[in-house]
Amino acid sequence: MIRTIEVKEIAENIREMCIEANHFLAPDMGRALDRAAVSEKSPLGRKILEQLEENLEIAAEDMIPICQDTGMAVVFIEIGQDVHLEGGDLEDAVNEGVRRGYVEGFLRKSVVRDPLIRENTKDNTPAVIHTKIVPGKNIKITVAPKGFGSENMSRIFMLKPAEGIEGVKNAVITAVQDAGPNACPPMVVGVGIGGTFEKCALLAKEALTREAGSHSPIPYVKEMEEELLERINGLGIGPGGLGGTTTALAVNINTYPTHIAGLPVAVNICCHVNRHITRVI
Repeated sequence: MIRTIEVKEIAENIREMCIEANHFLAPDMGRALDRAAVSEKSPLGRKILEQLEENLEIAAEDMIPICQDTGMAVVFIEIGQDVHLEGGDLEDAVNEGVRRGYVEGFLRKSVVRDPLIRENTKDNTPAVIHTKIVPGKNIKITVAPKGFGSENMSRIFMLKPAEGIEGVKNAVITAVQDAGPNACPPMVVGVGIGGTFEKCALLAKEALTREAGSHSPIPYVKEMEEELLERINGLGIGPGGLGGTTTALAVNINTYPTHIAGLPVAVNICCHVNRHITRVI
């Protein structure tokens, strides 16, 4: 039996999600910051983490954004194949939700209509939208506003297959070292391995929305996540880039089959707020 959903319901949920994601830290990120505040060995690093947590409390109490860069809205939508959408175009509905969320929520509008002419759209649209058709009768929406301080630090490496797992690890470490303080550490490091040039980038972006502290179900990937987190935290970049033992809160890796001649690796870095929120309709 087909389930009918009005696209205006999607727009309203996205409106609310844009506002919520920009004002309240996701629960998994809150727990990760709490753990970091306890484990950080540098006195200055602990002080910075305490200030970050204080900033989050003030933002929640006063209903102001947790960061002045309220990001470009990245929206993942999983649509059940037994869902029929009515009342308009899905992409228009998503952008209407983003427009209302950023305008009504008094969030900074950071999107320009053309990448070179640079005229602001004044409502933070259009969003970057990724859709997937899945079994079922529900729609799963994830809104992940992405600030560009960290986005600008992200990298893609087209490695040779012979470089193997050590080459992948070196690529991730290189990206984090090059980012240094510019990605507003402590950061979350999303990694995509496999697929093609564009697929590994999408894998890395999706990895950022996975719960901080969780791990890949693939044993060798889980080991790599743990090893890379330890190595990154040993770089000494630390909270705010001012030194310490907490440079990253999590390393999340997604993998996908690839061609015999390639080993694509994408590193998508996010700052300490790593905004993401998910709802199921």
